[in-house]
Amino acid sequence: MAEISGILERIVYINEENSYLVARIQEKGKSDLTTIIGNISAQPGESLKLYGKWINSKKYGIQFSVEKYESLVPASTTGIEKYLGSGLIKGIGKKYASRIVGRFGGGTLDVIEHEPEKLLEVDGIGEVRLDKIKKAWDQQKEIKKVVIFLQEHGVSTTYAVKIFKTYGNDAITIVAENPYRLAADVYGIGFKTADKIAQNMGVSRDSIMRAEEGAAYVLSELAGNGHVFYPAQNLIEAAVEILEIDGEIIKKAIRSLSEHERIIIDGDDVYLSPFYYAETGVADRLALLMAGPKRNINIDIDKAISWVEEKNRIQLADLQKEAIRKSVVEKVMVITGNPGCGKSTLVKSIIDILEKKGLRILLAAPTGRAAQRLSELAGMEAKTIHRLLEFKKMKFQRNQDNPLDADLVVVDEASMIDIILMNNLLKAVPPCASLILVGDVDQLPSVGPGNVFKDIINSGVVPVVSLTEIFRQARNSMIVVNANRINKGERPILKNSNNQDCYFIEEENPEQVAAQIVSLVSRRLPEHFHVDPVRDIQVLCPMHRGIIGVGSLNIALQQALNPEGSITVSRGGSAFRLGDKIMQMRNNYDLDVFNGDIGIISSIDQEDNVVIVEFDGRFVEYDFSDLDEISLAYACSVHKSQGSEYPVVVIPVHTQHYIMLQRNLIYTALTRARKVAVFVGTRKAIAIAVSNDKVADRFSRLKERLAG
Repeated sequence: MAEISGILERIVYINEENSYLVARIQEKGKSDLTTIIGNISAQPGESLKLYGKWINSKKYGIQFSVEKYESLVPASTTGIEKYLGSGLIKGIGKKYASRIVGRFGGGTLDVIEHEPEKLLEVDGIGEVRLDKIKKAWDQQKEIKKVVIFLQEHGVSTTYAVKIFKTYGNDAITIVAENPYRLAADVYGIGFKTADKIAQNMGVSRDSIMRAEEGAAYVLSELAGNGHVFYPAQNLIEAAVEILEIDGEIIKKAIRSLSEHERIIIDGDDVYLSPFYYAETGVADRLALLMAGPKRNINIDIDKAISWVEEKNRIQLADLQKEAIRKSVVEKVMVITGNPGCGKSTLVKSIIDILEKKGLRILLAAPTGRAAQRLSELAGMEAKTIHRLLEFKKMKFQRNQDNPLDADLVVVDEASMIDIILMNNLLKAVPPCASLILVGDVDQLPSVGPGNVFKDIINSGVVPVVSLTEIFRQARNSMIVVNANRINKGERPILKNSNNQDCYFIEEENPEQVAAQIVSLVSRRLPEHFHVDPVRDIQVLCPMHRGIIGVGSLNIALQQALNPEGSITVSRGGSAFRLGDKIMQMRNNYDLDVFNGDIGIISSIDQEDNVVIVEFDGRFVEYDFSDLDEISLAYACSVHKSQGSEYPVVVIPVHTQHYIMLQRNLIYTALTRARKVAVFVGTRKAIAIAVSNDKVADRFSRLKERLAG
């Protein structure tokens, strides 16, 4: 095995999933940089000893393929400065690295290790920064132990910092006892990585522990696809395929998981326990709520309707008046309808009337933007469901023991609510209160498991008002007209002389589709409609991959709207710049930001290794090690846009997206546009999407449980 040493100069490419790296190192005594490839977790400036072999790539030339490596203490002052300035030690960026090495030279690392108080001699370092440096230095030593431990088992160590942040000094002990815990506890580490660690640690491929964790992993992945449960036989077959072990071992594992109550077996259905209790809980709590007492409201409903029409200068349709009457007498009701059918007008009218009668009303929605929109509509505060239920320390503080102080709870964008969140919401609604769920049943279902809104409607046990008539003023919007046409399976009207808000640009070549989108977002739409290209325009893609997928378009739009030159922080394969539009990719309850939240990077501190992101006026601090939780958001998937509206929406629609071309997807994308929508692509792709009304089935028993 060959051996080389050098300082890591720069990272050319990294695959975040497996930490496969292409980088350049400076070997001692060589003028040219050496290209290295392999699974490596290191930052520019680190001094490395690498073991592997030389290969000659026809495309890339001579490279050193790394099989294992060690991180060394840098010897030269240049190496020390690069090491300290690499972002590894919080509190020391490039500026302070230069000052510290300028003061202490080759003895810098000894000073930090044994006499850190001497750092106070460096201009700009006070007690606060010194304390931060000392803590970061001690933490870095512990992290290195975790890195070395993982290296010994032949695994990528990209997530060593996250593992350490999750488990602290117990990291090695916990991973050694049960490496599969990583998949559940550490964001970014999936079952496959944990399984690789386990097998390198000697866990047998057909061990019962591996089979249990594998079966639980399969159920978790299926929940990610929307399933609340999975048929037992299908689960066994899926687990056998992934784990490559005998089905009898899987059956034993399922029995063991059931005995330990990690899963619930209900007939032939297998649930992860939280989903079983959530599904049965939703059914039970809705039934209890509907059967509970209701506050008596002394009201002349006809007079109230006339009053609200005069107050808001509107003329309510018959169905809207029926819904208002139901809101007074029903404990639970659903309001659904397509764009332009008057859901917003109806909701405001109900709130105005019942607030006037003295009812305590609480408003909520699944996302921040949806809550903000509801608040603007109603003229009173609306919260996200998590904030309404006071989610703290991984628990909802509002529940059956501490219910909401309300006579009426109104929840908008209810089609986004998954089975877990709905169960927690219903726990907190007091028995004497009423609940109104508002949403568009034809949109995409929730990202999380279940088809809750549709199941409640289809159960037949909850009163439903379905608004169908498009109001006259809404007919002037081609966004509204085309959304309703798409929903009926009719092709949208793509050429209309009076068309002022819904456009179609025909382009067959995917590269040209991408070029058109960049031109539209960066120049043409802002100039024509006087909108901000970053804050007001959103590109919504059916898919993540491909030249007109989320990933590629984000890179192209970043370069057009926020080119290199601003302050940049690179983590793995992602580069974030000051002013970038980003999206939170998971619920982070510690930071109080949630999956799908969009913000703008307002500052990057390369001394303290933090990025500050502004979310609608609220500033959130991210450590550099947490940047894998965010992604660029100039473009995002249609699924991620649920519950949000944007002034201008641009939608690539091409046969390259064939697998995702569905009616409810294109309908959801179009209805995110508040003022302008632009399709870019082919008529054929739009026709395919409109004609495809097949919705992937989700395994759920909520409808039957409600009806039963």
